[in-house]
Amino acid sequence: MPGSTFGERFKMTTFGESHGEAIGVIIEGVTPGVELNEDDIQVQMDRRKPGQSSVTTPRKEYDKVRILSGVFEGRTTGTPLSVMLNNTDMRPSAYDDIKQMYRPGHADFSYDQKYGIRDYRGSGRASGRETAARVAAGAVARKLLERRGVSVMAYTTEVAGIRCETFHPDAIEQNPVRACDPEAAAKMIARIEQLAAEGDSCGGIVECRISGAAAGLGEPVFDKLDAELAKAMLSIGAIKGIEFGTGFQAASMLGSEHNDQMDENGFITNHAGGVIGGISTGADIIFRVVIKPTSSISKPQRTIDTEGNEREITTIGRHDPCICPRVVPVIEAMACMVIEDHYKRQAALLY
Repeated sequence: MPGSTFGERFKMTTFGESHGEAIGVIIEGVTPGVELNEDDIQVQMDRRKPGQSSVTTPRKEYDKVRILSGVFEGRTTGTPLSVMLNNTDMRPSAYDDIKQMYRPGHADFSYDQKYGIRDYRGSGRASGRETAARVAAGAVARKLLERRGVSVMAYTTEVAGIRCETFHPDAIEQNPVRACDPEAAAKMIARIEQLAAEGDSCGGIVECRISGAAAGLGEPVFDKLDAELAKAMLSIGAIKGIEFGTGFQAASMLGSEHNDQMDENGFITNHAGGVIGGISTGADIIFRVVIKPTSSISKPQRTIDTEGNEREITTIGRHDPCICPRVVPVIEAMACMVIEDHYKRQAALLY
């Protein structure tokens, strides 16, 4: 299936469907000789897995990591590294009553138009379940980036219009929405639970901060670092927009305000978000993404069936009322993939 491979020198190919036997990923370009075991990947999988709290889907997928190749005696071999994640809590029967109808907000209609066939069991490849394979690959990329002194951290800054007013990094993994403001997190949780009880859902904003990345990463003009990060983020089904640094606020700023001036110590500001001319500056790379409301809701909605007849649909099953908490590790994983790929591309340029 074209489109299932991401990256150039550090690349992954994901496979599998939401309600199939398993999902997985094949990773190429892994530096040989790096200490790596299943626990290094499992810790990230546990951050993404469903059933973590009242604000996530109750589906139980333990996502037990199995490394099938690419590691020998605890070290990477440099050959393709493959990771398998068995699906254990599939309930395809939940879709029997609506399998002939297109669910609003989902890829049902568009997949049918493209391929002439679709997996109606939770959208198949279009399901958010596919992102588990990305998190596995991102965990490997993160391991390589740690050797370079690079860290990647994402966190929720807004849910259902409730915004974080403070930034407390230590609070992010201590609340179910992974918000950087504990007080805002409590309000977010209450609102998500209320909407879930009403059969509805909500969206939000997640910010990502990449620290320690060297200056000089990025391949102008078409593979600029911000362009590559944007593609990586927009390839995640729930994400509908992205901005870097000051972002859309730049529209109301003056050039004298937005330009990142310099002194002998480096950049005085970081309105560009750590990327200028498509190349990293050495400052923190900061971007924010918009997460859409979960498409699967139990409120009745209008749609059509595969024959074009107008119908009313109610989506049943186990779905996240807000995707923000579980998309945080996915965003980090894709950011890790991009940065490690560009480190390897930069190394090839200098040889």
